[in-house]
Amino acid sequence: MYFFRLRRTSKSRKGFSDPAFRDDDPMTGVANLFDIGLVFIVGLLLTLFSAYRLQDLFDSTSEMTIMKQQASGEMEIIVKKGTEIKASRVTQEAAEGKGNRLGVAYRLEDGSMVYVPDNGQPSIPR
Repeated sequence: MYFFRLRRTSKSRKGFSDPAFRDDDPMTGVANLFDIGLVFIVGLLLTLFSAYRLQDLFDSTSEMTIMKQQASGEMEIIVKKGTEIKASRVTQEAAEGKGNRLGVAYRLEDGSMVYVPDNGQPSIPR
């Protein structure tokens, strides 16, 4: 009966019967969920940046202008030149001033805009 003999184990070696190796702890999956959440968030951010073509925000030599309109009708213009970013709100007071009439802009039913200069030649802005 060589196989049924008790074996000696040292107290310093921890085997697989240690509580750290058992699967009955309900909190073992929480760390994995946190890691999966981080990977999902990073993937979502990369997808949004590529979908809205916002990679130029990280380029120090690029120039871009973003125009936002809120539900209340207030408009905000964000201008990035190099590493400098300026945001300005457009109000009725800021839009008033002296100038010359250059033409008329019309919004069509499909949402596109047509600009008609005063000399009578229509042009479609992109």
